[in-house]
Amino acid sequence: KKDMEIAVEEAKMFGSLVIILDEVHRLDKAKQDFLLPHLESNLITLIGCTTSNPYHSINPAIRSRVHLFELNKLSVTEVQEALTRAINDKDEGLGNMKIKITDEALEHFANASGGDLRAALNGLELAAFSTKKSADDTIVIDLSVAEVCMQKKSFNHDNGGDAHYDVLSAFQKSIRGSDVNAALHYLARLIEAGDLDSIARRMTVIAYEDIGLANPSAGMRTLAAIEAAERVGFPEARIPLSVALVELCLSPKSNSAYKALDQAIYDVRNSDIGDIPPHLKDSHYYGASKLGRGIGYKYPHDYPGAWVKQDYLPEPLKNKKYYQPVETGKFERALKQIYDQINNYE
Repeated sequence: KKDMEIAVEEAKMFGSLVIILDEVHRLDKAKQDFLLPHLESNLITLIGCTTSNPYHSINPAIRSRVHLFELNKLSVTEVQEALTRAINDKDEGLGNMKIKITDEALEHFANASGGDLRAALNGLELAAFSTKKSADDTIVIDLSVAEVCMQKKSFNHDNGGDAHYDVLSAFQKSIRGSDVNAALHYLARLIEAGDLDSIARRMTVIAYEDIGLANPSAGMRTLAAIEAAERVGFPEARIPLSVALVELCLSPKSNSAYKALDQAIYDVRNSDIGDIPPHLKDSHYYGASKLGRGIGYKYPHDYPGAWVKQDYLPEPLKNKKYYQPVETGKFERALKQIYDQINNYE
């Protein structure tokens, strides 16, 4: 903060100041609040760079006073052009070295960089300084050299950033949409990021949120697969995860159970829910009957089929029907038959 105070004093001396802050999301709230009045008065012009979503990490008051520009990853062609410039640049690049690079090597650097020019330049630099020179001092960088210098594709996946949540979102939506190939692709991304915890949590949620009563046993098998994955760890963890994933994708889908609960929660929070019917209240203690508690309760197991018509909901919600079954799977179709029999009982 002291440096920022000095910058503000300099701005007052010269009338204005442009400040460039890299990783601006690392500024805590106090420092962001300190900058705010100086941005409002145009004393300071702020240029901030961040790899995080500014809507998550930057003070809303500051966001409302700046323009936001999203910089996307470079295309393969753009990376190749930048590498070519670096090879020919004698002032800031490798132009003082006699480098001959094949088209295949250039393409590999560009593809393996994943659109990250820094990764491509690092690979090129490693190749330039680690490759033996030929008799005429030429450094020949062919595909085999490029593959050694960039053995693994650069992968942008910050577990706390946008890329992480974008992949998780696409992962769940692909399973929900029954696109097994897309789901396998996004699972592969998460595996490459080594993020077993997020995979486990999201697959568990999906099993109960999106498959639900259409195939309830899928939840148990998903948990078993996750436990196996956690025990063996990567790389073998991918095997049980793939089995569970394919089942989740190709299972019938139902969200009826949790949607029903959400409606009930909404009523509890926002509606007149009344009192619990007296015959359902706790009656195990002495004197409960004098308070009218438990009187008239019908014990279902004493009746044929272990069911008897009886009011369970509070009076204001007496006719409420939260659960709306769907018939996408055999299990829920069977539940619907029972549900309809109960609701249609005269």
